[in-house]
Amino acid sequence: MTNNVADHHPGNSVAEGNHEGDFGCSMVELRNLMELRSAEAVARLNDSYGGVQNVCKRLKTSPVEGLSGNPTDLEKRRQVFGQNFIPPKKAKTFLQLVWEALQDVTLIILEIAAIISLGLSFYHPPGGDNEPKTQDGVALEIQPLKSQEGVENEEKEKKKVKVPKKEKSVLQGKLTRLAVQIGKAGLIMSAITVIILVLYFVIDTFGVQGRPWLAECTPIYIQYFVKFFIIGVTVLVVAVPEGLPLAVTISLAYSVKKMMKDNNLVRHLDACETMGNATAICSDKTGTLTMNRMTVVQAYVGDTHYRQIPDPEAILPKILDLIVNGVAINSAYTSKILPPEKEGGLPRQVGNKTECALLGFVLDLKQDYQAVRNEVPEEKLYKVYTFNSVRKSMSTVLKNGNGGFRMYSKGASEIILRKCTRILDKNGDPRVFKVKDRDEMVKKVIEPMACHGLRTICLAFRDFPADPEPDWDSENEILSDLTCIAVVGIEDPVRPEVPDAILKCQRAGITVRMVTGDNINTARAIATKCGILLPGEDFLCLEGKEFNRLIRNEKGEVEQEQLDKIWPKLRVLARSSPTDKHTLVKGIIDSTVGDQRQVVAVTGDGTNDGPALKKADVGFAMGIAGTDVAKEASDIILTDDNFTSIVKAVMWGRNVYDSISKFLQFQLTVNVVAVIVAFTGACITQDSPLKAVQMLWVNLIMDTFASLALATEPPSESLLLRKPYGRNKPLISRTMMKNILGHAVYQLTIIFTLLFAGEKFFDIDSGRNAPLHSPPTEHYTIVFNTFVMMQLFNEINARKIHGERNVFESIYRNPIFCTVVLGTFAAQIIIVEFGGKPFSCSGLTLSQWFWCIFIGVGELLWGQLICTVPTSHLKFLKEAGHGITKEEIPEEELPEDVDEIDHAEMELRRGQILWFRGLNRIQTQIKVVNAFRSSLYEGLEKPESRSSIHNFMTHPEFILEEDEPRTPFLDGAEDDPETDGLKKRGGGSLGGSTSLNRNNNAVDSDQAEVTVPELESPLHSLETSV
Repeated sequence: MTNNVADHHPGNSVAEGNHEGDFGCSMVELRNLMELRSAEAVARLNDSYGGVQNVCKRLKTSPVEGLSGNPTDLEKRRQVFGQNFIPPKKAKTFLQLVWEALQDVTLIILEIAAIISLGLSFYHPPGGDNEPKTQDGVALEIQPLKSQEGVENEEKEKKKVKVPKKEKSVLQGKLTRLAVQIGKAGLIMSAITVIILVLYFVIDTFGVQGRPWLAECTPIYIQYFVKFFIIGVTVLVVAVPEGLPLAVTISLAYSVKKMMKDNNLVRHLDACETMGNATAICSDKTGTLTMNRMTVVQAYVGDTHYRQIPDPEAILPKILDLIVNGVAINSAYTSKILPPEKEGGLPRQVGNKTECALLGFVLDLKQDYQAVRNEVPEEKLYKVYTFNSVRKSMSTVLKNGNGGFRMYSKGASEIILRKCTRILDKNGDPRVFKVKDRDEMVKKVIEPMACHGLRTICLAFRDFPADPEPDWDSENEILSDLTCIAVVGIEDPVRPEVPDAILKCQRAGITVRMVTGDNINTARAIATKCGILLPGEDFLCLEGKEFNRLIRNEKGEVEQEQLDKIWPKLRVLARSSPTDKHTLVKGIIDSTVGDQRQVVAVTGDGTNDGPALKKADVGFAMGIAGTDVAKEASDIILTDDNFTSIVKAVMWGRNVYDSISKFLQFQLTVNVVAVIVAFTGACITQDSPLKAVQMLWVNLIMDTFASLALATEPPSESLLLRKPYGRNKPLISRTMMKNILGHAVYQLTIIFTLLFAGEKFFDIDSGRNAPLHSPPTEHYTIVFNTFVMMQLFNEINARKIHGERNVFESIYRNPIFCTVVLGTFAAQIIIVEFGGKPFSCSGLTLSQWFWCIFIGVGELLWGQLICTVPTSHLKFLKEAGHGITKEEIPEEELPEDVDEIDHAEMELRRGQILWFRGLNRIQTQIKVVNAFRSSLYEGLEKPESRSSIHNFMTHPEFILEEDEPRTPFLDGAEDDPETDGLKKRGGGSLGGSTSLNRNNNAVDSDQAEVTVPELESPLHSLETSV
């Protein structure tokens, strides 16, 4: 390394030559230096580089002025050191996004079915009439079927290598599970349909009619069988809710776009929906609950407590000088008060808001802080102890003209006052400041200020002699024996809209907690003003130290059991560090107290808030005050740093959930009716009354159009009047099930009446038992048209899912819904009147159209009748679409550092896992026997290694090892007697130091290893994973 001994250039001259040689330090050296901390870093800096000034000389920069801004110089530095920004994550390609979308369980079922249908469309039976059934073949080329065996085989391949996957969101998990259940039901119905059709045909043809199987008729029979199979696929297609992924995507995308207007920049799509399930919000105070415009409103100077800004004449000049110097010098020079942007506005605060409040105090005392800074520029500062969350104070040392030193300090009043031994009296002279004086001052000055919600800051100073020079590294000694100058009370007003927003959260079943670095009295006062603390209620307000004392054991480890006793009542955590915030958030999320797991949202603005923002279910970063690291770790960025924006995010999240439920209520009604109609019609008439192309149109209505209409409903305040649904709440409530089945009964009654008696009512020809390629009939066209009309009007019913009667409420607020309904109606007219043979439709008369519409309107009247029936009386109704409970999740699937896997996929692999479990246990037993036998044989030569089977099974150092990858189990593996004592679930070792699965100290069960001493027996190398 070459040393650059030239003096530093204030203006940063640009030298010529190769880039690496232009600077005395390479990027690697600087990176290694930055990785060191504390005394080690100082020693390396002094030994290798000759101190800070020499590093600045090498880098050709000024410690005061920084870089010159010369474009040539900046470009050269970029080439040598790289750009000074956090590189963005590499965006996913379009094909990657498509591939991820295709992993959806619903789409997997449909993908396989599409391949089968496509293959059928190319099938031509040998000999005979090969004219294809264009109507059914073309329509079903894009339709899908997937057998359960196919799914399980696919899963088998996927799960050979166990890669932990991030858990799907609450809604996605429920939807996937529901889709699998519906897919299974549809598969069963389609299989039954095909079996019944084939049996009916075979029995009727060869049994009843007594026809022999003729070889020349084989192609005709095969055509019938293909037709039956296509009808079965049609039933499956209608049953599978392929519109679910689309509905979720549309709803989330629409919500995210609208949330931007509500100052919520959503970075992760599923965070929007997760916020709807939030049960707890841990919020910062400054800037989120308050306006982040701080001003000094009270002061204690010279034994006098001023309830408002004192007159400059009332303060002695020498005390005034100490206040001005202590504020102007002992603060970041980047903190400034600038003139207002508009005439008559408030002065602009730039930089740290607390320092700006103190600078504003100096200006209110008719003093000029900038003149002091000009006289004492930053390079004259001898030593600076910067503010941090541990120190809670800042100190700056100046060298006096006589060779001595003066240090100015400022910080939290209770911390600085503890280090003061003197205080300036009314004459400006220092007098002794004893413990009892401090206690009296806390009682008479600090606490009254804090109880008014003021942040109290103490200003102090200390003089040091020139000889001997103090040991500046001994911080505890330096920051002691101070003289108190003044104590000021800083007000940060609560945002006027916050109390109302917090009241809405509480009504909505969301607990709001304040986590702040302020004094506990200040925090309590602000929390009371906000409405977080309510009079007469049993809530906890703790400081960080007390919080840690209560939740940690003697080893300093967090005890989840102790934390569970505190967090339910905790409302304010004061004097807290970012670590305390992370501990609280993790503890609440990991807690098993209550019926369901808590869903926690957290706000943060600093770099240190990153872990808490990552750990939270939803992390909110501040768009104005937040650092880039905090924003990168967050899920949503509040562009206005305002708590009310979080409430709006809750509203949008709940709206997403309700929108999906509305869509499900509508679609499942169509599914139930269409499947039963197709099944019954096919079994009785050997043909589906709703043709394949008509089914596609119905699918289009109930998938694409319905998801567009129902998933874009705007939210209303009424969403905040109910409790969060939670993780285990079913997607389809009993009220929704009542609506689905109730409307299905109406529609099925109408459809079957029209199907078997419609020709008499309308005085037209019957469409039943029509020949294979007969033209469309009016009869079946009326059935199809009436079916679609009922869906259109039921779509209006589906706007309400909680039993509300007024289904038209605020319908005009959603122009997309109105457009979709009217557009679908117009398209239906065109299909019926002009669709012809491709759509199996025949034109209808005006009278027939009116009857179809009248029956459709009957859906609205029937909906009112259904609302009249109390859900509580219908005990037989079941809910559907539950979330996964913790009891259903095997512990092996929950490593500490990775979120839970996609629980819904467990539905697809239970049989496979049970099979592998049996094999796995047999293998383990064989290994145990072999290992035991080998130890016995060796024991013949080494008598000291002999042991009983009980000793072997319970010895803490014997752990069996398995070469094959572990198969995850779904239940009860810990109940096996043969595994007891070999290895505990949860990953802790059985011998040595036991690792408890505590909060923040949990051991990953897949990574926990036990190191055992060298043993005489070969058994020490074996391990089991049962």
